[in-house]
Amino acid sequence: MSGGREDEARPVPHPTLTEYYQNADARDGFVRQLFDQAAGSYDRINTAFSLGSGAWYRRRALWQAGLRPGQRMLDVAIGTGLVAREGVRILGRPEAVTGIDLSAGMLAEARRSLVLPLVRGRAEALPFADGNFDFLSMGYALRHVPDLVTAFVEYRRVLRPGGRLLLLEIGRPEGPLAYRAARFYLGRVVPALSRLTGGGARAGLMMQYYWDTIDACVPPATILQALRTAGLDEARCDTQLGLFRAYMAERPA
Repeated sequence: MSGGREDEARPVPHPTLTEYYQNADARDGFVRQLFDQAAGSYDRINTAFSLGSGAWYRRRALWQAGLRPGQRMLDVAIGTGLVAREGVRILGRPEAVTGIDLSAGMLAEARRSLVLPLVRGRAEALPFADGNFDFLSMGYALRHVPDLVTAFVEYRRVLRPGGRLLLLEIGRPEGPLAYRAARFYLGRVVPALSRLTGGGARAGLMMQYYWDTIDACVPPATILQALRTAGLDEARCDTQLGLFRAYMAERPA
């Protein structure tokens, strides 16, 4: 499935997937174009892709990770705003949540349902001052950053001392039966449904790419070590149903 060879000392989320792009330098352009073109259909196919991990799961995860009224939240890779919407519900004020995304198409979709500060930018080069946020979230996009530690150092920088972080991800199941079921559903059924529900070939490709990045993603231990290397404390991973992972950490006080 994957090709190319990455520097083993560089903590990337997954190896280069040469069936989609030729090398690591071409990844950003491919991902940005893919999400720009499929943004309009993302919310329609999210229900099938999320396997029931809808608004209630995102809201509960944010609360359990420490998001509370009165705080300021940054949602990295906001997409269409699925995580940010639950953050607004907890915080009670849209202006308390700021969203950032590399994809202009995704930001345009987010603006349809959210009235909050939205910025175009990269996870590994956040255009915000040090210590600007109490809480940072990232929903199902960690696999798309080029370098884990570089991104996590930026997350630590923009968090205030004692600020907390939540990274929601879908991970490759460990058991063989669960893995085969996930591969069939997420790797075949969801891309097909994405094409049939009005998203067309680009939406199908986006969801096929989603599964391939899940399948090739580094294990939780690598992500937790990258969080610690970036200077974040209390790094931990909560797994639900063997598939849904919530990585949490905090900036030392």
